Amino acid sequence: QVQLVESGGGLVQPGGSLRLSCAASGFTFSHYGMAWYRQAPGKERDLVAAIGLDDSFTYYQDSVKGRFTISRDNAKNTVYLEMNSLKPEDTFVYYCNSHMDGSDYWGQGTQVTVSS
Repeated sequence: QVQLVESGGGLVQPGGSLRLSCAASGFTFSHYGMAWYRQAPGKERDLVAAIGLDDSFTYYQDSVKGRFTISRDNAKNTVYLEMNSLKPEDTFVYYCNSHMDGSDYWGQGTQVTVSS
């Protein structure tokens, strides 16, 4: 079955950096785009960044442009989110997503807290 497992979240000071990883299994990873979403308690999940089958297509939410970078390693079945110049307003649970054959698949989420 499809599994997405995020890692790399944590507590970081404003201006710091984190790299999130999402290890995928149960499907042909290289055949599907991937995305990162984030969610605050009681709020909807918002799309943060997305990537096509390779690095030739990427999308970023305006608030993270120039600070976050999404990438993928098809040999490792892993998608990454490099987050730099973090701000307190980047504090969310971050989720890995794959949309396949009309269905959305999600990881368990990883908490990112930006605070001094």
